[in-house]
Amino acid sequence: MEDGVKNAPATIYLESNPNPNTLKFVVNYFLIPEGMNFDYPTVESATNSTLAQELFTFPFVKGVFVMSNFVTVTKDAETDWAEVQNGIRDHIKGYLDSGQPAVDLSKAYEQAHEEQKTTAPVSDMDENIKGILDEYIRPAVEQDGGAISFHSFEDGVVKVVLQGSCSGCPSSTLTLKAGIENLLKRMVPEVKEVEAING
Repeated sequence: MEDGVKNAPATIYLESNPNPNTLKFVVNYFLIPEGMNFDYPTVESATNSTLAQELFTFPFVKGVFVMSNFVTVTKDAETDWAEVQNGIRDHIKGYLDSGQPAVDLSKAYEQAHEEQKTTAPVSDMDENIKGILDEYIRPAVEQDGGAISFHSFEDGVVKVVLQGSCSGCPSSTLTLKAGIENLLKRMVPEVKEVEAING
């Protein structure tokens, strides 16, 4: 699907989400394969995305997140979306219409391969918790322009990484405790608490 639609001009619509400092720019085709996501909290972290690097040239941009068919942009608290959202949308559209990829996947695969070498093996309990997050929680988080990923489980505490619009969102703590923690406690009795850590 990706290759077939890329020749068409990008159509982008905006979606708000619970985080007032983020906005989701939804494109009419897939930017990266389903199930992948890339979080860029700084321009230095955007080594595999020229699009993200360019968005960071806007002085108010504080984060860029790319997933499936959308880009979530985080701004500073002082800037009003009404003043800047069209400029961001036009920039993303112009970039995509020039035929450049949102993320350089060959670089991304190299980086992921390097990271996998240092990752500790996972237990059955880790796999169980990851499965619950993927099936029950990830779709709702993605709907809001973000992502959640499992980090670790130790001494009854599940640590997760929140990205995109969920990172720094005022309502994410409530979602974490009221929604995610309650669900995991119900489905995995060993879970006592859920904490978010910065990615």
